[in-house]
Amino acid sequence: MDKILVIHGPNLNLLGHREVNIYGKVTIDQINKEMASQAKMLGLSISTFQSNHEGEIVDKIGSANKEGYKAILINPAAYTHTSVAVRDAISASSLPAIEIHLSNIYAREEFRHTSLTAPVAIGQISGFGKNSYILAVNAIAEYLKGK
Repeated sequence: MDKILVIHGPNLNLLGHREVNIYGKVTIDQINKEMASQAKMLGLSISTFQSNHEGEIVDKIGSANKEGYKAILINPAAYTHTSVAVRDAISASSLPAIEIHLSNIYAREEFRHTSLTAPVAIGQISGFGKNSYILAVNAIAEYLKGK
């Protein structure tokens, strides 16, 4: 069973309470539970990690290979647009990564239209709310099957 690392970036621990008009009422725990269920149906296991701290996210990505993960699903949140360190960690990991966003970042403020992490990911899924995560689980399962 392939292990997948799911990383939730800053402020995603506030889902369900924060800007519900943009992010909805779903909580991070609900998303994690649905992802785990979908992953299990696809023969994958997932581990989730959330941090508001860039260095912790970089460290987690950096240890993913040693910990036996086969891929990374990441919602870098605000770090999408600002973190060369997260981008470089994804690139250095040599693991396939999918960038995830609940909202359509291209339909929001101009500064959100640039992703530093997308160029080192195999794909990006945004704008489908919690289903962005489920779509990413499905996509990584298909990708790993093809390898």
